[in-house]
Amino acid sequence: MMAETSVLVSLVEEFVSGLQDSKAKDTAAGLKNGEFTILQLVDALGLSLTSTQPQTRARGIKLLSEVLEDVDLTKKEVEVLKAFYENRLGDDHITTPPVLQGLRILIQSPRLPPGAAVSILKSIFHNVYVRSLLLADRVALSKMLLNVMDTREAELKDFGADFVFGFIQSIDGESDPRNILLAFQIAKKIIHRGYSLGHYTEDLFDVTSCYFPVDFTPPPNDPRGITREELVQELRQVLTGTPKFAQFLLPLIIEKLDSDVQSAKLDSLQTLAAGVATYEHEDLAEFLEGLWASLRREVFQTSSEKIESAGLAALTAITSCLSRSIVKSDSEDALSTFLDMVLKDCKHHLSEPDLKLMWPSAKLLQAACSASNRASHMIVAAVMPALIEQYNSKNQCSHRRTLLEVMLRFIQSVKSSKSSENEEHMLSGICPSLCCLTFAALSETNSSLQITATAMLMALARQSGLLEKAQIELAVDHLARLLLSDEDDAVSLAVVSCAGGLAELHPNVFVSNMIPRMKKAIFSESMELEGEYIKQTQSAVRQRCLSMLAAVSAKPSVAQESTSVLLEVLDAAHSEEAVLACISLKKIAELVEDREDSGRCFHDIIIPRLLSLALQAALKGESSSTHQSPLAEEAVLSAMVAIISTACSRLQPTLAGQTAAKLVSLFLDGDVLFLPGNSFPSHIKLLANKQHDDSWKLSQMVCLLMACVCSLPRTVSVPQLERLLSELEEMSCTCSHPMSYISAAKCFAGLVNKIPLGDSLDSLLQKTMTRILNELNAAALGVRMQAFTLLIWVAKALLLRYHPTCTTLTDKLFSLLDDADLGSAAADSFSLLMSDSADVLSRRCHADVRIMYRQRFFSENSAKLVQGFTAAPQEKKPNYLKALSNIVNKLPKQVQVTELPALLSLLLEALTYPDQGVQLSTLSCLEPVIADPPPALIQQLEALMGRLLPLTSAPTMNVKIASLRCIYALSRFPEHEVLPFRARVLRALARPLDDKKRLVRKEAVQARGEWFLLGSPGGR
Repeated sequence: MMAETSVLVSLVEEFVSGLQDSKAKDTAAGLKNGEFTILQLVDALGLSLTSTQPQTRARGIKLLSEVLEDVDLTKKEVEVLKAFYENRLGDDHITTPPVLQGLRILIQSPRLPPGAAVSILKSIFHNVYVRSLLLADRVALSKMLLNVMDTREAELKDFGADFVFGFIQSIDGESDPRNILLAFQIAKKIIHRGYSLGHYTEDLFDVTSCYFPVDFTPPPNDPRGITREELVQELRQVLTGTPKFAQFLLPLIIEKLDSDVQSAKLDSLQTLAAGVATYEHEDLAEFLEGLWASLRREVFQTSSEKIESAGLAALTAITSCLSRSIVKSDSEDALSTFLDMVLKDCKHHLSEPDLKLMWPSAKLLQAACSASNRASHMIVAAVMPALIEQYNSKNQCSHRRTLLEVMLRFIQSVKSSKSSENEEHMLSGICPSLCCLTFAALSETNSSLQITATAMLMALARQSGLLEKAQIELAVDHLARLLLSDEDDAVSLAVVSCAGGLAELHPNVFVSNMIPRMKKAIFSESMELEGEYIKQTQSAVRQRCLSMLAAVSAKPSVAQESTSVLLEVLDAAHSEEAVLACISLKKIAELVEDREDSGRCFHDIIIPRLLSLALQAALKGESSSTHQSPLAEEAVLSAMVAIISTACSRLQPTLAGQTAAKLVSLFLDGDVLFLPGNSFPSHIKLLANKQHDDSWKLSQMVCLLMACVCSLPRTVSVPQLERLLSELEEMSCTCSHPMSYISAAKCFAGLVNKIPLGDSLDSLLQKTMTRILNELNAAALGVRMQAFTLLIWVAKALLLRYHPTCTTLTDKLFSLLDDADLGSAAADSFSLLMSDSADVLSRRCHADVRIMYRQRFFSENSAKLVQGFTAAPQEKKPNYLKALSNIVNKLPKQVQVTELPALLSLLLEALTYPDQGVQLSTLSCLEPVIADPPPALIQQLEALMGRLLPLTSAPTMNVKIASLRCIYALSRFPEHEVLPFRARVLRALARPLDDKKRLVRKEAVQARGEWFLLGSPGGR
């Protein structure tokens, strides 16, 4: 026992007198091992704690506090230590930090008795002058307060307003953002958790509002990570947390809005909007005039859109607050009084469409109007009749358009909430006048007025229950007339957009009115309207009608009618209109609601009809060598692919699975029973292994099979999958028609991507790889190209899902870069590997696509590319450079910047090769990196400039444009780095200024202008 005591005394002596801080850990270890107790430690510290030297006492207390960090205290020990530390708070200021350290540990102890935490805080507030403490100690004290508030809230609330007073004293005059942020968090909890403020309400507001508005800019590379936005948000929650602060906050905001600092104004307006959301109208009453004057000034005079938006939001919040007031017979209506003031200052400006205050006044009134139903009633009644009268009295289209836009904004801002079905809409009284002027505007010849009128019509329609059926029908008539007669593209787009919105609200009117008119216009050879023939090409009208049919088909009832018309167009149209009809069908598949009726429309009617039309066209093409249906053309089939893919990926997975089963049966067994108008020969061979004569017209239809089976969700199984894959593999390797074997390869890859891991997938891949390698060794280039195509798509399918076999396939692609026939194609194939595919192997088609597959592929294979480039003969090096630039070009910019230093020399060398593809790919890779250059690129500036400047006179326009854009971006480098190149660049850019291509001259002018201003007094 004596030995243990002597060891303890030795540890104490070495820590206190020898200043060996490591002895604290040894002491804590002894306590944990039971060699001595905490009370024995206190006894051993006796001489140190009673020393006449404050430094010695501080060291003794510090040892005790550090030991407590690692010791589990008993309840008795906690009580003894609490009394000890509280007693020491009155000691010298040198001892205060270690005492606070010990108290912080005790407060966190679960064995601290009830009431002890409050006692500790009372002692701290009474004995410690917080402002004299170092920052670390002030932060520790703030964290102590937060801990007590989270763990012993009930005890603190019993402490009463004295806790608030102590907190106010502790943060008064704080200047460090770290502790200010903690202080805001404490104050927020005091306010939001209902602590008693007593008569310290104003003091708490003063001690926090002195930081408003926050003026803080964190230093660069700040390790603390505190931002101005954090401080702003925390302080805002404090100042707006209680209505008790309203009488202090509102005058302060009015004062701060007089500031010339934009950030202060913005912060003040946003704080005002947040505050009044919690206030009652009584809190605002005496400040309304001052607030309105400030808001009016900011909106009328501001040059900042942010401040204007914040001012309007604040006005909306104030109006909303006043709208919550209960109107009594013996008191004044606060909302009515305030809106009278707003109307008095703004309404007269609305009669001056030429003056600049019209729009600010309108925006203020609209902001107030959008606050509540009551506010909307008052403002609409005061403003809209005068605007309508003024519109009718104006003759100039510009004035009418301005007034119509103002009325449009008012209608959009109206906040209508009917209390009963029988209650009239607030716009009902003026609705006939609004409709009349809107329809009149649609009949004008001014395009801007017509476009505004379509927006007005949409706004009226969105007001629930406002328009009657007759008004909707008249609106649809006007829209149809405009679409058929107006040649302005902007007007047509506005009409189509408006019709799409109206069709969602009133589908029956479009089924009975719009669709028949579009059908008639599409199929009539000449159209007549009001006795006059429309002088424009019928083709343009048909295109607009096709767009309209797609836009109005969000509802299944409309989609069924519009798709029927589009299928008729597809059956009768020539190539261009067939593609447009397919595009419209695809848009409908994207737009229509995913319901069973819309799903059946596509899976039971549209897709079978498309297959039937395509098959008829293919059979006609085989029987007649002179006449070929447009539906057998590649462009039309590709457009059909988009329809089927969208429908199968988006609409009703169960029905999509049934459609896939029918298509598989059609292509494998020639089952044509489900096709409409079944006049096809039985047992058609659409996946024939051997091609003869014009059989490619049938074989290319495999793209339609691909569109269906490769777009199914992974939960939907494909029937006869093994047989289908075998036929697709055979077709991709034996059919010589490009579209046929490419589509077969894509379909094969799309299916492989979704097959679950297992022996069946492994055996399939082994068989396919063997076939591909054998075909690649063939002598015929056509056979090799087909196998190469299958190799690319299977590699992509496996790359997307991180399948280990992918490495074997991509290694084969790398080896083909040295191939005399396939080297260039192999280099281009890396762009396909790294790009998103539109019709297969995409997330939209439910493919198995893992995150960051591009980064993973690059990190695993960049070294192989560099090694291959080094070992390749000179004539093959361009293939490696093109492959590298194709890969890097598709990487996210952050990865490009990170990896660029290692690859920069190769990319610069790529610019010296005459191959246009290599140059373009490399330039497109460099351009985004040059815009935000890493240090490695700046160090290579001489080499980069030497490569880029000759390319500005390259024989190819695209290379010239890309190089000029890079040179333009180089002008944004640090001025001292690029200024030495200024004269050289200006001389080189003189030649493209006279280029025969306008786009080249445009880029040259922009680049030369930046370089000309570089370093000049008027430059950047």
